[in-house]
Amino acid sequence: MTLFGDPAVWLPLAFAALMGLSILIYVVLDGFDLGVGVLSPLASEEEKDRMIASIGPFWDANETWLVLAIGILLVAFPTAHGAILTALYLPVAIMLIGLILRGVAFEFRAKAPVRWKAFWDKAFFWGSLMTSLSQGYMLGLYVMGLQVTWFTLGFAAITAVFLTVAYSFIGATWLIMKTDGALQRKSVAWAKGGIWGVVLGMGAVSVASPFVSARIFDKWFSVPEIFLLAPLPLMSAALVALLWYALRYLPTKDDSWAWFPFVATIVLFVLGFFGMAYSFYPYVVPEQLTIYETASAPESLFIILIGTLFVLPMILGYTALAYIIFRGKATALSYD
Repeated sequence: MTLFGDPAVWLPLAFAALMGLSILIYVVLDGFDLGVGVLSPLASEEEKDRMIASIGPFWDANETWLVLAIGILLVAFPTAHGAILTALYLPVAIMLIGLILRGVAFEFRAKAPVRWKAFWDKAFFWGSLMTSLSQGYMLGLYVMGLQVTWFTLGFAAITAVFLTVAYSFIGATWLIMKTDGALQRKSVAWAKGGIWGVVLGMGAVSVASPFVSARIFDKWFSVPEIFLLAPLPLMSAALVALLWYALRYLPTKDDSWAWFPFVATIVLFVLGFFGMAYSFYPYVVPEQLTIYETASAPESLFIILIGTLFVLPMILGYTALAYIIFRGKATALSYD
């Protein structure tokens, strides 16, 4: 036993928490800029420039969290990495193609000849859509325990659509906060139309998870757990109601509440994440492999942890710095 207890227990748990934190931050941060990309065909040419300007300083750094999450999965839980990536090979490939297409389109739409701008705008949209749909598909198949049947594939397809709409919703709430005028009013209308994706997506995962696994069912519906966990769905329902109410009265004359839908959506995503984390713990591959069975040797994990303690604050630091420096309303797009 060490000062912190058994390293074979706390080290896998620590890395699972770090991986979960990375995934959560990625879903929130890259979620809104993917959502902006999905919404882009609904905007005018001038509005597209404003939308791109609103995510320009952030989108590249947001994707760092995906790299960190996959890196932790690889080095801390190599067996799980192999099992998950094998089962999700095709959607992962589509996601990577989408991310590459987004990155290229983001740069080229401003630097290529004007006649090519419309092409790169479409590429930006399709890259965002491919990435969002593939991530939703992976989420659905993961919830189904990575089992491939007609039912699980159908559920994965449904969650692909719901997550994409949920991303468009958080993207719309970001635009409400970062823009004004006609584009802000459009963003409010987009958010009103997209809130159903958040509700149905979280509802589908919440309903499906307990019925896929008897273990998860018992974790949620046994006594006293059912009473102790009741605040999670109740708080989520209250936030959805507050979001719907707030969107009815936005934008305000003084723009004082433009931040609320975005912040409330983040809290909603956090609640959903903790619900999933509670459901699937201690499994990293649902109902197949636990974090303790798939973890690397404690000696290796300890060395990796030391490096992580240096790298993670740097990522958090420059991410926070970017959002502080570029706070406020998005200005006109310029690459000069």
